[in-house]
Amino acid sequence: MDYKDLADLIFPNAKDISYYEEKYPERNLEEGAVVTRFAPSPTGFVHVGGLMQCVINRQLTKQTNGVFLLRIEDTDQKREIENGVSQIVNAIKDFGIEFDEGMINETEEKGSYGPYKQSKRADIYQAYAKYLIEQGRAYPCFATPEELEEMRKKQEAAKIRTGYYGVWATYRNLSVEEAAEKIKAGKPYIIRFKSMGSEEKKIRHHDVIKGNIDFPENDQDIVIIKADGLPTYHFAHAVDDHLMRVTHVIRSDEWVSSIPLHLELFKALGFKTPKYCHYAPILKEEDGKKRKISKRKDPEAAVSYYHEEGIPAKSVCEYLMNIGNSNFEGWRRANPDLPMSEFKFEINKMSVSGAIFDIVKLLDVSKNVISKYTKEQMYNEVLEWANRYDEELASLLSNKEYSLKIFGIERGNSKPRKDIAKWSDVKDAIIYMYDDKFLSQNADFEYAKINNLEEIKKILSLYMEKYFDINDDKQTWFDKMKDLADKLGYAREVKEYKQNQEAYPGHVGDISTVLRVSLTGRQNTPDLYEIMQVLGTESIQKRVNRILEK
Repeated sequence: MDYKDLADLIFPNAKDISYYEEKYPERNLEEGAVVTRFAPSPTGFVHVGGLMQCVINRQLTKQTNGVFLLRIEDTDQKREIENGVSQIVNAIKDFGIEFDEGMINETEEKGSYGPYKQSKRADIYQAYAKYLIEQGRAYPCFATPEELEEMRKKQEAAKIRTGYYGVWATYRNLSVEEAAEKIKAGKPYIIRFKSMGSEEKKIRHHDVIKGNIDFPENDQDIVIIKADGLPTYHFAHAVDDHLMRVTHVIRSDEWVSSIPLHLELFKALGFKTPKYCHYAPILKEEDGKKRKISKRKDPEAAVSYYHEEGIPAKSVCEYLMNIGNSNFEGWRRANPDLPMSEFKFEINKMSVSGAIFDIVKLLDVSKNVISKYTKEQMYNEVLEWANRYDEELASLLSNKEYSLKIFGIERGNSKPRKDIAKWSDVKDAIIYMYDDKFLSQNADFEYAKINNLEEIKKILSLYMEKYFDINDDKQTWFDKMKDLADKLGYAREVKEYKQNQEAYPGHVGDISTVLRVSLTGRQNTPDLYEIMQVLGTESIQKRVNRILEK
């Protein structure tokens, strides 16, 4: 017997690898086009780090006319959750990111380089495992769990590296005949890769992000096909990235230590190695120390958090792009109105040390993003969020015409309002605009400088009697506020008051604050004139009369 006979015994029905090389040819793309993938396991929620990877991959493939695909790595089927693929697809789609190829739900896919679910590709992996056995680069291993555990304990006792390598690889040197005899006798086995590396030797690899890195060669005889016939991650990713013609593998630097193994696998299989790009994970600062953002500890690690809080998808993507490329922030300042897709992402400008996740910074980014929304965009997105998460807000928004007027306040001008960072802020920001909510509240408002109730009543009475007219334009309204201040002995201008504070009890701003608080219950609001235009005469009269009757 020879290696080919052994391979035929183990995989009698496996096709020759030439079949798959022909079936999945090189892609017909222009030079420089990036082909990359998002390859999660359907075992739980999508992590914010995975979303950042998708934002980056989508940007790179768009700007190079490349391909971004979704591959589901589901070979560890014990950990798989129900509807795990759909959850991944929908979670990413919610952020406006769509894949060119790959799974589109639990069972359907698009693209001609599939199947895009690893559990459906067993015949492909077996063909390449058979090829490695034929080359003498893979072998059946009959080690029992008990044998492996005993080996591990001996290695730990001797304080040496654990693993299946060198003299510890007890089934590596079985003859072809011995191996065949055990297989025919029904002995359980798995397939291991036969490494030719030595830990004493070094290799140098160029990572697109991290630059040149020196590693010891791989010497581990890793499992490539498990007892259930499915591959391990390391083997599957090599075969899949090759056949799907992936050019760039962009992943977290927790995988850096696997590079020697992956390089050896690609070489043994005769594959061209993709460009590896290992970025630093997103970090969290806690008690003055940095740590990786954690699924277990940090709610913001799950992308569902951003939907629940109502942080717009666009805001999250812009923030993650800023983490991805530090020069994005400067580009955005210089190009406030261009779509993010116009930004040229550069892989080699990704952080080597890891960016701190800063929720305050994210909300600042979100305020800027939301400030550019039209009132229609605001209404539609807030209503969609409220229908899912806030029944009371959804009810307030049922009057679309009135809600659009509210969302139109200080919107669309050269300096739009920036007081809303997420949809969960909206109810508190607008609830005073609804009479049934506002008038049912206690009217014990906190006024500012002018807080004497008799003085407040005098200001409101005179304003309603002599100066109020809902049809005034903004300049006329403001001039009347100055006239009211003048009539009551207050300075017409803030500057005038500051120059001679002893001469006046206050200024026109203090007068308008009395009106603002009486109409909204708040000292700080968007433009008061615009608020009054939306409230209308009847509502303003009701609100002022409540204070006057108090």
